[in-house]
Amino acid sequence: MRRWPRLASLPVHRHSLTQLAVDAALVAVAYYLAFALRFDRGVPDHYQALLERTLPWVIVGDLAVFALFGLYQKWWRYVGARDYEAIVRAAVVAALALVGAVATLHPVERELGGKIVAVGLPAGVVALYLLGLLTLLVGSRFLVHSVIERPLRGFRPRKGARDVLIVGAGDGGQLVLRELVRNPDLGYRPVGFADDDPRKQRMRLANGLKVLGPTSELARILDEAEPDEVIIAIPSAPGTLRARVVHACRARGIPVRTLPTVFELLRTGTDLMRQVRAVQVEDVLGREPVRMELQRVGAYLADQVVLVTGAGGSIGAELCRQIARVGPRKLVLVDHAEDNLFEIRRQLDEERHFRRAVAVLGDCKEEERMREVIVGHRPTIVFHAAAYKHVGLMEENPVEAIRNNALGTRAMARVAGQLGVRSFVLVSTDKAVTPTTVMGTSKALAEWAVEAAGARHPGTRYSAVRFGNVLGSSGSVVPIFRRQIAAGGPLTVTDARMTRYFMTIPEAVQLIIRSGSLGQGGEIFVLEMGDPVSIVELARDMIRLSGLEPDRDVAIELIGRRPGEKLHEELFNPFERPQPTPVDKILLAEREAPSAEWVEQVFDEIALLVLEDDAAGLAERFAALTAERWTTALRAPS
Repeated sequence: MRRWPRLASLPVHRHSLTQLAVDAALVAVAYYLAFALRFDRGVPDHYQALLERTLPWVIVGDLAVFALFGLYQKWWRYVGARDYEAIVRAAVVAALALVGAVATLHPVERELGGKIVAVGLPAGVVALYLLGLLTLLVGSRFLVHSVIERPLRGFRPRKGARDVLIVGAGDGGQLVLRELVRNPDLGYRPVGFADDDPRKQRMRLANGLKVLGPTSELARILDEAEPDEVIIAIPSAPGTLRARVVHACRARGIPVRTLPTVFELLRTGTDLMRQVRAVQVEDVLGREPVRMELQRVGAYLADQVVLVTGAGGSIGAELCRQIARVGPRKLVLVDHAEDNLFEIRRQLDEERHFRRAVAVLGDCKEEERMREVIVGHRPTIVFHAAAYKHVGLMEENPVEAIRNNALGTRAMARVAGQLGVRSFVLVSTDKAVTPTTVMGTSKALAEWAVEAAGARHPGTRYSAVRFGNVLGSSGSVVPIFRRQIAAGGPLTVTDARMTRYFMTIPEAVQLIIRSGSLGQGGEIFVLEMGDPVSIVELARDMIRLSGLEPDRDVAIELIGRRPGEKLHEELFNPFERPQPTPVDKILLAEREAPSAEWVEQVFDEIALLVLEDDAAGLAERFAALTAERWTTALRAPS
């Protein structure tokens, strides 16, 4: 059953006064015509007197009804189907109110059978008034919308305008088309759509622009239409479609631009044409983008005190931005890097208008400092994203890698449990799976620390979220390749066979937030990363997206694998059993948890070696751990 629209709290905008005046005139015309058309031989005197007496308050009353139904919350150039529905409802209410008001406040007295009796408005007057009101209100808005959103036959682009083909005839494509038609100074002349919907093929859509065919026939469409530019207008388009469009256009020397992804639109606003940008490698990786309703999946964070460590890093900062959208009571930002902390707090304050963020300079390795922070702010949920992550640097600084990533996580998890934090989520990595580097080992130890803390502090729900590489993070291969392309090359790849999993930062963070609501205690969640991507092919795609040709304009150089570097990353250890969860794209790594006593013993030994700055001793202990843990201790029972 459809509900009546919610009444607006501010029903009349100051920019709607002109629309209000026009509607007042239309109400007067409809009211007058209702009487004139009902009494074609002249309006009787008693009804003429009624018309004159009631006209002022009919105008005022109808405008009040229209305002309460939100008719003045939008300019007429933007009216749509829902607005026309509101007009019909408002007109019906206005007509019924008129009948009741005349019957009670202004009854018409006339002589019938020698007696003076009170009669109401004739039914014909009411029907004609309703019909006239609907015709004039709907017609006026439709006329304004049609004049401003004029069809292409009335569109006059500026001299020298570029022909543009729009890929996608859905809502995004229609928005792009309307913006181009509305603003000829942009210098574009739309020539058609390409769209895969079979119902739209060869159809003329809004503004008379034709769908020229599906994207599978893009080569033919480009050859026939000969556009100067192509705009991909599908914010949710998968990478395979974007890659197909880019490949066809590059082969013909046609530049391609794209609307932002759904995540970018949510983060940056809706100034559409300013956000049309060049296609980037993130757009063409071929993954199906993950989309969730953040307000729903992150509802458990609303009105809570949330603490994020590593708040200035790539993952931590995006965690803060997305958590701020769901309305926490307080968001505590913890980072030991002053510049990063300042920048994320500035973004939340100035760009997101989120005033409940508290910036805390502090190091997660300092257990007493973290105890002070948690006692002072009393968070209910902690997202632990603080970590060193550059593999090469961690190989050169193994003691500090273990001190920060492993011992720091143990300290945070222990303090959170002792002080009654309700939920603790560790941000982990696929490099913790069968680790071959110091960085991977440090994150595997961090996972054990969280599992052991869960056994010791059952009042806190501990969980870890494991995923692969994120595009755009500091140290990611993508910005490295961009810098190398800008310098003229070469692009350095360690091995032609190497593959990696990739996910965008907003997608990964959205799934981390969702995982935080799934944890009941001790789980390791693994994000589905799609298919692994060849690093060599990634390099070639990035060169082509820069308008260059690999091996001709920019060389690709194979430099050999670094110590401990794997050809292919994994998401699960051999002794872990992937299990589904209630959420798509999130799996559970089911395994037998290590005993808390064994973990504490390992950490005590490692802490002593770190204290003594004994890198060689750490290497020997890691080798023993490999034999003890990854091949024996938790092997899944057959």
